[in-house]
Order: sequence, then structure tokens, then C-alpha cells
Amino acid sequence: MLGIPRRYSHFVFGVIQSGLTSLIAAGIASFPAAGALPFVQHWLASWLIAWAAMLPVVLLAAPAIRSFSLRLTREEGRV
Repeated sequence: MLGIPRRYSHFVFGVIQSGLTSLIAAGIASFPAAGALPFVQHWLASWLIAWAAMLPVVLLAAPAIRSFSLRLTREEGRV
């Protein structure tokens, strides 16, 4: 493991989540590209642009979304 201190886990979460989400979205958007090589080139370029755009959004939005989801839910066993 990298040994990143746990207090930075929200940043690690954001990097992984934004990378995975943008990778999938870029792949879907690139699917119409004809041929394997143009598809891969388009996918990688799209992914890098999407990740650069989504990383700050995820890092800023994740804490607010987490707080909001906690307000909408309750612990099991509580009424």
C-alpha cells in the first residue's frame, strides 16, 4: 500500500471515483469511432480531458454529497 494518511482518504476517493467515472463516460462517448486504433486514441484523449474536468468537481462535491446522504438516511436500529 502507499501508506497515505487516512485523513486524506477523501482525496484518494475523489481521484479514484473521478478517474473511473470519466474513463467509462469517455469510452461510451468514443464508441462511435470507427476502427480499433481511432477508438483507443479518441478514448484516451477524451478520458484525460474528462478526468481533468471531473477531478475538482468530485473533490469539491463529495463532502457535500456525503453530508446530504447522511441527512437523508438513518442508522439501522433507530426509529
